[in-house]
Amino acid sequence: MHLDATQLTELARAVIRTEADAVVALADRLDDAFVAACQHLHACRGRIVVLGMGKSGHVGSKIAATLASTGSPAFFVHPGEASHGDLGMIVESDVVLALSNSGETNELLTILPIIRRLGVPLIALTGNPRSSLAREATVHIDVSVEREACPLGLAPTSSTTAALVMGDALAIALLEARGFTAEDFARSHPGGRLGRRLLLHVADIMHRDDAIPAVAPDTPLGEALLEITRKNLGMTAIVDAERRICGVFTDGDLRRTLNGGHGMETRIDAVMTPDCRTIQPGMLAAEAVKIMEDNRITALPVTDADGHLVGALNMQDLLRAGVV
Repeated sequence: MHLDATQLTELARAVIRTEADAVVALADRLDDAFVAACQHLHACRGRIVVLGMGKSGHVGSKIAATLASTGSPAFFVHPGEASHGDLGMIVESDVVLALSNSGETNELLTILPIIRRLGVPLIALTGNPRSSLAREATVHIDVSVEREACPLGLAPTSSTTAALVMGDALAIALLEARGFTAEDFARSHPGGRLGRRLLLHVADIMHRDDAIPAVAPDTPLGEALLEITRKNLGMTAIVDAERRICGVFTDGDLRRTLNGGHGMETRIDAVMTPDCRTIQPGMLAAEAVKIMEDNRITALPVTDADGHLVGALNMQDLLRAGVV
């Protein structure tokens, strides 16, 4: 069969419009059942156990992951495995969230008596309000669609999209109800960029001890340049006898100094930048990025509350840490 470009794009547009219409219809159909489902899920003192077979199982697995990452402990259980031992994962403090477009999935119906015996709330997302699963549920949410996006009307397309969107709606409603914050999200995603931006502190990545570039105020310019070269941060701090910072001297300062006709024997405190920008160890690394960008600099001395030099970092450190 010849793949006509126009036909392909028109078919794709038709699929997207059909699924978009199914999602819009969900919004108009929200009622007290959605509120009741949220109340049961919010009151859950155990975990939300998500069940689903086939494509509904794939959607259910994603919903469980979204719930867990937004402050509602959840996990997915395959209904077929549940009847062979995994049902022991469900305890009386849990809530069960079951997905089935038909509402007649045999593997789900088989384990309903056990769920009833445990006395846990059962929330069902189905496309058939008159189905067995819908009738047995504590709360039923109607996620039916007018038609599938598949031209044959067979492949789960609009129906799985509708179920996924409803799962997202539940997760985000619970996120708001729990007062879940960006910092909470970061704690459950420490490996992601957001996690690094919200959890990584200056103290975690700064150079310490002998790796800190520092010279005394009376150090000749030539020796200060050697310190910059040795420590490879593009700058050196100038500190007094008690390690309080007096200023910095950077690669940029060097260009200006040489253009001003200063020699290598010039005292560093005569050409340093006094009142320089600093940061403290307990501040977020993301704040160091902002300070550098706002002031068009590439390195920062790190000081304690009394102005003593305790570390240093530059933009390369922040890039390696994944903060930028």
